[in-house]
Amino acid sequence: LGSVAYVVQLTEPLFEVFGRGISWRDIILISGGLFLVWKATKEIHHSVDPDPGPDMFEGSAGTIGFGAAIVQILALDIVFSIDSIVTAVGMTSHIPIMIVAVIVAVLVMMLAADPLAEFIHRNPTLVMLALGFLLLIGTTLIAEGFGAHVSKGYIYAAMAFSVFVEALNMWQRRAREKRAARRD
Repeated sequence: LGSVAYVVQLTEPLFEVFGRGISWRDIILISGGLFLVWKATKEIHHSVDPDPGPDMFEGSAGTIGFGAAIVQILALDIVFSIDSIVTAVGMTSHIPIMIVAVIVAVLVMMLAADPLAEFIHRNPTLVMLALGFLLLIGTTLIAEGFGAHVSKGYIYAAMAFSVFVEALNMWQRRAREKRAARRD
C-alpha cells in the first residue's frame, strides 16, 4: 500500500531545478497557485476599476464561454482535490473511507451553495475578502510547490482575523441600518 500512497501523492521527482526535484504534485501546486493569483487579481481589478479595458484573455464581449468556465472550474477542483487527496492518503490507508469523504464533501458543498450565495448577496464585501483569501491561498500553493513550507497555522490565523474584522464591519452596518430605519 505504500507504493499506492506514493503514486497518489505524485511526489516522485520528474526533473531538477537548482538542485531541487520537481514532481507532478509540485507542478500542480505551482500552476494552481498561479491560476488562483491571476484569477483573483483579475477579479479585484475588475471590481475596483470603474472602466476596465478589454482583457487579453477574454473575448470582445468581456465574458468567458461555457467551455472556458468549465475548464476554470475543473482546474480549481483539481488543485484543491490533489491537496485533499494527499492529506487523506496520509490520514488513512482505506480507499473506501477516502471515497466516502470526497462524496460527503461534494454533497455538503452542493447543499450549502444556495444559502451561501444568498448570504454573499446580502454581504457583498465578503467577495473582496474571498478574493483576498484566494490570493493568500494561491501564494501559499506556489510556495509549497517550490518546497517552502508555510505553516497552516499562520494562514488560518490571518484568515480568522480577517473574518473577525469583516464580522465587526457587518455588525456595524446592520446597526447603522437599524438606526437609520428608526429615524425614518
